[in-house]
Amino acid sequence: MEQNRSDIYSKVPEITLVFWTIKIFATTLGETGGDAVSMSMDLGYLVGTAIFATVFAIAVFAQISVKTYRPVLYWLTIIATTTVGTTMADFATRSMGIGYAGGSIMLFGLLMGSLLVWYQSLGTVAVNTVSSPRSETFYWITIMFSQTLGTALGDWVADNEALGYGGSAIIFGAMLALIGLAYYRTRISHTTLFWAAFILTRPLGAVVGDLLDKPLESGGYDLSRYWASATLLLVIIALIFIFPQPAAKKNH
Repeated sequence: MEQNRSDIYSKVPEITLVFWTIKIFATTLGETGGDAVSMSMDLGYLVGTAIFATVFAIAVFAQISVKTYRPVLYWLTIIATTTVGTTMADFATRSMGIGYAGGSIMLFGLLMGSLLVWYQSLGTVAVNTVSSPRSETFYWITIMFSQTLGTALGDWVADNEALGYGGSAIIFGAMLALIGLAYYRTRISHTTLFWAAFILTRPLGAVVGDLLDKPLESGGYDLSRYWASATLLLVIIALIFIFPQPAAKKNH
């Protein structure tokens, strides 16, 4: 009897170089897009968070409702997590006044708690097992926390005047390179390395986004947040269609 495709494949893409490339562009878009709504439109972090949280909830509902991996929907949901992560982190660290250190610690705790509950409930947090509504719910909640943590962490590091946005991007890029080396040269759990890399792509995207749109006197290039966001979105769309990604195969 022939197996149904949904019995063989998960609802997330295969983890390849293209995946990580799109992820970095998506996290950068999350920073410029989130700032465009909360800052350039002058709506504030709370209203921006409400808007993007609504988009995120709708995207996750649609993602869970479909039976198979849909590239456009998947990456739309990822972008939704990066934008809501940007405004949530800014609201926590700036509007609530807990600072970058406090926000990063709080969000790290929430992320670890999400992974722990997920593992205790299903016995694994491996992304190629994400296929049921329950595992998808854990997956997207965990991603939202990781994106929010990454924003706060990126701002915390970039706030160091000695590093700035460019120096911070080099640091996070080097850390990602080390994780890639560990993937091929060590026996460290690939699931652990995946989540470490997934978290670190967010602060990398955050500082690159800030580098693009922050004023010249702050160390940025002072590009329009609207144009930067539109350009990043077009690049992501091009990558999705030029380099189609298959769904990841499930573990059996």
